[in-house]
Amino acid sequence: MIDYILKRSLHLIFVMIGVSILTFGLSQLIPGDPAELLLREMGMEATREEVEILREQLGLNDPFMVQYGRWIKNVLRGDLGRSFRTGGKVAQEIATRLTATIELTIGGLLVMIVLALPIGILSAIFKNTWVDHISRLFAFFGASIPSFWLGLMLIYFFSVKHSIFPVMGRGSLRHLFLPSFTLGIGMATTYARLIRASMLEVLGQDFILAARSRGLKENIVIINNALRNALIPVVTAFGMSFGHLLGGTVIVENIFAWPGVGKFLVECIFNRDYPVIQGYVLWMATIFVFANLIVDISYRLLDPRISVGRKM
Repeated sequence: MIDYILKRSLHLIFVMIGVSILTFGLSQLIPGDPAELLLREMGMEATREEVEILREQLGLNDPFMVQYGRWIKNVLRGDLGRSFRTGGKVAQEIATRLTATIELTIGGLLVMIVLALPIGILSAIFKNTWVDHISRLFAFFGASIPSFWLGLMLIYFFSVKHSIFPVMGRGSLRHLFLPSFTLGIGMATTYARLIRASMLEVLGQDFILAARSRGLKENIVIINNALRNALIPVVTAFGMSFGHLLGGTVIVENIFAWPGVGKFLVECIFNRDYPVIQGYVLWMATIFVFANLIVDISYRLLDPRISVGRKM
């Protein structure tokens, strides 16, 4: 296991190098001049000379490799640069908004687990019954509804029309409910179908028949034997979902004016704030890379028969 983790960590270094090159290169292709936009935001009708002076101060006139070398040198020291728009350090700008994104991520995951786990299990146990048909109908409609439309409908019914929950913003658990539900319902439909398919496959295995033949109670067979093995493909998808959520749920955060990383990213894209965009993408890549590593390690914990790091 230790050898496997070390090898995977070495691979991650090369992955991150490639991501850093792509991140820095693609950000330079964004149309628009950040220096000109920054001066306009300050309320200045900037001349060409003033724009060039600011570009020189920001280092935007240097050759690509010089800019990349300077950026990657700072990144290795933990410095992601400073925001063109706010002047603050990118790492601090992301960190100050990370708590809000983590809150929303946890809320969405809780909604997903509460809905997806029982629906997926019951749908597999009662295959082709009315329970299965209703759960599949829920999954179909849930997967078909765009998150932005669901969010707006929730705001209309529970905030505007009935004033049960706040319209937008962050502050209390009541503020968290609508964005968490909007985020979790889409994931719940996906995971309910995945759990159902995985459970059906496991329930047909010989070891499940053997467990039942030994006289074990059905709930013990389902939870201890079937569910544990059925969760292996679910964990893979969960690792990707968690990385995506923690990176910032852009649509949901903007609909509910949730002050998280995703909303901040949209503002920086409109303002061509290169350092923040580059720092965000590097942050996202790091999350996904380590999420993959944790998922691979968790396989062994879920099923000791799986051998990692050795060829079978």
